[in-house]
Amino acid sequence: MIRVFVGYDPRETVAFHVLNHSIQARASAPVSVTPLMLDQLDGLMWRDRHNLQSTDFSFSRFLVPHLCDYEGWALFMDCDMLVLDDIANLWGLRDEQYAVQCVKHDHRPPEDTKFLNQPQTRYEKKNWSSVMLFNTAKCTSLTPDYVNRASGLELHRFHWLKQESLIGGLPKRWNHLVDYDPEQSVSDISNLHFTSGGPYYETHRDCGYASLWFEERERMLFAGADPSRSH
Repeated sequence: MIRVFVGYDPRETVAFHVLNHSIQARASAPVSVTPLMLDQLDGLMWRDRHNLQSTDFSFSRFLVPHLCDYEGWALFMDCDMLVLDDIANLWGLRDEQYAVQCVKHDHRPPEDTKFLNQPQTRYEKKNWSSVMLFNTAKCTSLTPDYVNRASGLELHRFHWLKQESLIGGLPKRWNHLVDYDPEQSVSDISNLHFTSGGPYYETHRDCGYASLWFEERERMLFAGADPSRSH
């Protein structure tokens, strides 16, 4: 079973469901997809919301190893994504020498705000944690206590690992940053990441690759849907 945990924010409910559909519709192996909803993490997530925290799942993602009892592998993804490939191909990249694997971006957004006028932040390893393959047995430092008391930078810059060499890479196609990374053929992209705001926000309806997201939503909502009538 491919275990996928998706960051959930009630403002982006439709994004979660379209992402889930895009995963399941293309998967060649059984997949379980679990939304990380704060209301379901009572007793595990108690830290106060930070003024720079743009989503409910900014920190809850780091509870994934604990939720798996530190056994086996699990995949975390932000909800503002659209999978265009068989998720089994990503799952097949697991490498036991690493504690976590991710796309190692050098992402330096120039703007000061993003979706819903949330503050944009800049820090080393930005967006590395938006897609993570966890080798959960090697992530035992991510206890609920640590996740709740560590700073955002300590978590997102992987300070919970003893050494940098425990972070493995993933092909960039598995975390394509829409409107930041150079536009590419869809055949060269496995996962679209609408990191500055997706087409489910009125202000971002015309963002890059928006038509693909609307087509996916149409296929999810209506049997035999004609994607060309999606928006």
